[in-house]
Amino acid sequence: MTSIRFFLVAGILAALTLFNFVAALRGYQSSMNEAEVLFDNELLDLSRLVANLDFTKIPDDFRLGNNLAFQVWQNDELLGASLHAPDDPINAFLPGFDFANFDGFRWRTYTRYQAQDNFWIIVAERTDLRFILAENVVLESITPILIGIPLIGLLIWLVVSHGLRPLKLLSTELRNKDVNDLSPIDAQRSARELHQVIHSLNGLFQRLDESLEREKRFSADAAHELRTPISALKIQLHNLQQEIDDKGESFLALQQGVDRMQHLIEQLLSLYRMTPEQFRDNCEVIDLNHLTKDLIAQQYSLFESKQQKLEIEQEAGKAQIVGEKFALQTMLSNLLSNASKYSPVKGKIRIRIYHEDTRVCLEIEDNGPGIPEQERKHVFERFYRTNQHENSQVPGCGLGLTIVKHVADLHHAHLFLQSSDFESGVKFKVCFTGYRSSS
Repeated sequence: MTSIRFFLVAGILAALTLFNFVAALRGYQSSMNEAEVLFDNELLDLSRLVANLDFTKIPDDFRLGNNLAFQVWQNDELLGASLHAPDDPINAFLPGFDFANFDGFRWRTYTRYQAQDNFWIIVAERTDLRFILAENVVLESITPILIGIPLIGLLIWLVVSHGLRPLKLLSTELRNKDVNDLSPIDAQRSARELHQVIHSLNGLFQRLDESLEREKRFSADAAHELRTPISALKIQLHNLQQEIDDKGESFLALQQGVDRMQHLIEQLLSLYRMTPEQFRDNCEVIDLNHLTKDLIAQQYSLFESKQQKLEIEQEAGKAQIVGEKFALQTMLSNLLSNASKYSPVKGKIRIRIYHEDTRVCLEIEDNGPGIPEQERKHVFERFYRTNQHENSQVPGCGLGLTIVKHVADLHHAHLFLQSSDFESGVKFKVCFTGYRSSS
């Protein structure tokens, strides 16, 4: 992911580096040209100095340094020269600046004609040494700029970081918002440049809040409004059953349809009731062993009607977790109901509660037809039901496992769907964070 801070710092630093490089290059070129003029003027001054020398008294080993040389000629006769100067003329006898090669080096030369004495004076300076000296001078002026680039980069980083601080504060405020907190953000506390972003976010929060409220109202209203006529319809069906002797397929289908509709309404109401706000307000320490035994006792008629065998395995002691009792009852009720519905007559159902490290795990498995591997990732979706023929005959609305997943998420529990340890069937495993007393 691209970092805005990195992009800004890198962009500004690259622009400054490019600008400094171009400026340094132009400065180097300009400085070298200025140095060339300065050194040429020194050669001109040197030629004037040599013109005032007494050539008859110049020793053979006279030298001006390793980088300077001179010759004095009159009528093609060498009157005097510095050490290491060649015996032949350094340059042609033409006034002005030029270049020459001797003694293994490249030299910058200046030829001067002394008309009153009929002298030709040729002075020379090694170009390599003059360039080294000029470059040292130029580099001395450029080095501070090069050293300053990292310091400038650090300064830019600090300035950009400070400039992005309001964005970081906004990000922190959004991250710390409660999952159900859709209240608007106060734009007055933020930088002016973020007002438009905050305004857009507040608009999004408002639309989300309205959408969630509509969904909650619909679920609650539909569940409550449908409960009354369903109850009345069941009473009428009961009365009708007493009045007629014929309990044919049509009557049984009608009764199953009403039961299915009632189950759907109850599931919708349960799904609505289990909101995060209610969950936090009603959390308590619950013994999963006792809760499971109570629910099995309440639903025992389901298993007894199909002559199903229940196996309950619980570790000694308590299996305590922190949770919302109604939500956990709904989850367990759905898992037990599913196990009974999809297990055959005289089938087997096993319930295990045990500790796994610091977690408390619940397993409910059956020996029913099971769930195909390719469909397991969909069974927790709303209104999804497997396509197996035998499963399609089992009454249900496709919300039970959705509610199970919802309750597990509310408790930050891990939910697993696995193959049963029986010859066929499915196993649901839910692992909760175990409760530890501070005493």
